[in-house]
Parts: sequence; C-alpha cells; structure tokens
Amino acid sequence: MPILIYIERTVDKIMEMDKFLLHYFSLTLLLLLPASLFALDTPTGKIEDDSSLRISLTDSWFHETPGRVLNKKAEYHTLKGGGRIQVRVEASKDEFMIVLARELQGSNSYPGWAQGSWVLTRSRSDGAPTRIRIFPRSDPYVYIQFRPFSLDKCQMDVVLYDGYIVRSLPLPISFERLYTLPVEEALASAGDKFPRKYFEADPDMYRDQRAFVSAVRARLPSLDFRDDGAIDSRGDYVFINTLESQISRIEKGQPPEGLNCSGFAKWVVDGILKPLTGELLPIPPLKEPFGNRGDSFTEPWERARDPFFGLDWCRNLASRAGAVLRSPAFAALEEIEVRRWPFSQVMTRSPDGNRIVSYPGFLENAGFGIEGLHPLLYTLAIDEPNRIYLAAVNTETGDPTTARNPRGLPRLRQYFHIAVLVPYFNEYGNFQVTVFESAAETSFTGETAFTGFKSRYPGHFVNLSRVPVDGKFEP
Repeated sequence: MPILIYIERTVDKIMEMDKFLLHYFSLTLLLLLPASLFALDTPTGKIEDDSSLRISLTDSWFHETPGRVLNKKAEYHTLKGGGRIQVRVEASKDEFMIVLARELQGSNSYPGWAQGSWVLTRSRSDGAPTRIRIFPRSDPYVYIQFRPFSLDKCQMDVVLYDGYIVRSLPLPISFERLYTLPVEEALASAGDKFPRKYFEADPDMYRDQRAFVSAVRARLPSLDFRDDGAIDSRGDYVFINTLESQISRIEKGQPPEGLNCSGFAKWVVDGILKPLTGELLPIPPLKEPFGNRGDSFTEPWERARDPFFGLDWCRNLASRAGAVLRSPAFAALEEIEVRRWPFSQVMTRSPDGNRIVSYPGFLENAGFGIEGLHPLLYTLAIDEPNRIYLAAVNTETGDPTTARNPRGLPRLRQYFHIAVLVPYFNEYGNFQVTVFESAAETSFTGETAFTGFKSRYPGHFVNLSRVPVDGKFEP
C-alpha cells in the first residue's frame, strides 16, 4: 500500500540532536536508574512555573552568540517551590540545545526529559532558534514542540512516541515570546486543541492490567512452544488443524505438549474467562470466518492458503470475551476491532535519517501499519483502560515468480502471527507495552521488548482486537 512520504528540511538535523540528547544521555540514564526514583508526575497544570528563571537567562543564554553559549558551564538553579534545574548546553554538528533540565525525583540527575524540562534548539551557524521542546511527563518520547512560523505566530506539535497527535497548529504567540511565557499560558492559547488527557494518566486505572501481566508471567514457566498447539475445551493439548492429541504424535525437537502463537492467545483468553464461566473455549468455532474480510479474489485461495486464519481467530476470541465480560452487544465486530486513531503523521527512525510520513491509519483487510503502532497503543491506554489487544500480524505474501511458476503466485495478505499486547502505566506512571507471544514474554535486542517486536516486522500491518480484563486470571 503506497504511503505518501515527505522529508522536512530540518528533519535530519532534528534526528541528529534527538539522538544525541535522548539516546546517548537520557535513555542510558533511564535504563540505569531504579524504578523507585520515578515519582508520580503531577498534573500538567501544576508543574512548577520556571518562567522567572527563563527571563533571567534570555540575554545570557537564549540571545547570546553561539560561541559564547557553547563555552558555558552548567548552572544550577532552585525555583521558589524548591524544584531544582540544571541549565546546560548540548551540541551536534549543526545545532546546539540549551537545556533547562528538571531534577529527577531527588536523584541529583537531570536527564533533560524529567517532567517540566524545557529545551531550546538553535543553529550553530547563526544562532537562529529552530524549536522549543517541553516535556510535560517524565518520558523522553512524550513532548510538546513549538516552531517559528511568522513574526507574531508560532506552530505547535504534540508528539507521543513519534506519533503527531497535533501537527503545525498555529498559535497567536511569537516564537521569542515563548522564551519567557509560562508554559500554561502557551498551552491555553491552543484551547481545546491541546489534548491534555494524554499527559495525565492515572496509574490507579491500570491495576487490572498490572495484575494480569503479573499473573501471566508467573505461569509462563509451565508452558512450552509447539507448532500448531493449543488446549481444547477438555483441557487437553491438541493440534489446531486436526484436533488430535499432541501426545499421539511426538516429533523430534518438539516438546510433548505446547502452544503456538494462536494456542497461546486462546490460553490467555481462557484464563480471563474461566473464572467467570468455569469452562475453556472449544477450538472449532475460533476457526470460523468472522465479519467482513477478503473479496472475490481471495475467496478461491482460502482453502489452500487460509490467509485469514489469524484474523478470524483473534476476532472470535475477542468476541467471546466481550460477550462474557461485558454483554452480548460487545461481541459485535464494531465493538471488538480497533478502527480509530488520533494522528495522521508519524516519525520513522532509521540509520539513514528521520522521516515524517503521512499515516493512513486503519485499512480494511490489513489494520494499522506497524510504524504507528506505538503511539496508537499509548492513546488506547489512555482512552480505553482495562483492555488488552490481540494483534494479528499480516503482510502480503506469495513469490512473484518461480522457475516452475514464471507467472508467480498471487500475492495475498496473510495473517501469519498473533501476539498479545498489553499497554498500561506502571505504579510510577511510566508507560509500558508488555508483549506476550508463543508461550513467552518476548525479549529482543533494543531498548524494550516492544521495540524489538516492531523491528521484527518492518512494513507489516497489525489488526487489533480488544479484550477486557478485570485482574482475574486462571487458565
């Protein structure tokens, strides 16, 4: 599916500075600091104002020549309310940042993304300002950004995990006025177009997800992976395709009993429903077609290639969960399938540079492009607490040409893998996505397991089916 891509004039510079500030210094600190240091963030409207400090820094830091600013040593200031701020400069080849870094919970560390931190970026060549970035939560991937627009206007972006919830919103404030303006006044000028709810998650709302994650983790050591494996309604390990007992067919390199990705997703949903129903779900109904999918072109290939197996499986599981945990009305496709998204652009990162790309959102027979999955899950965690998501990963498959078939096989969209995604905020208010798949909690190279999950499927799509959770889990 073609996606319109454009590269902004300054985006490569932004990536260079972001990579320096966030990945080199801030993210290293994020991984090293114990979780207990991350106190709950305050509501955005109660962040201690630092505009008086910024007024005192305007001439000596914000307007001073690049050479003199780059030679400055870090300064430490204490606000009237007791908050501590380190003022420092960070530089790359073409730009430098003046960072007003808030202290992270009495740790004597100033990572640059602690709640309330304020960062001005300027050009090294002429000192011209290019953007101001504000961190309303203690999260390096959640920020508000202002950019120059005209003599009396600036533009505002709101970015959540590389998804632009707000992009290029004009505000009736000159860019340099932001140097000294209280942050709340700047945000107030955006009116109801500033999505404040995405910065004020209440960790208490996610107790059920945290209990669910802990319960699943505790039971994972008892599980093994086996191709085509699942547990039927009698509690026996069987093969999904034939329903025969796994014990009857021992294969080299395979455990005697186990679950594949589909069987594991069923095990998860069974564990959610069994405390209420006392039963396990039967397998055959989960393989039945559910809702609209495919067309006249794909229909002849359903028996040979079963392209929609993963989609049907997830929808049927979610439908049953919705009916049991909510009401029969919640078994309908429009209730279980995620189809809304609050952003139209995302930033993709690669060694070749950053690109801001248009994001089409939900596509029929595909779902969401994986490049927008992280910001989507963040917004879903805010908008729909107490839910997990069955992710049906899919892409177009089929060899274009082969020696025996020079015309190539038809390229069909194949739903080939299922994962369980749990977006939530931990007890300290930090956003997390836990990934369970194929009888394991996945762990990959990269900053987080979810980062690895995304990098494993570049260019793929994910269809999401929502499943309520209430904290009980007994498979």
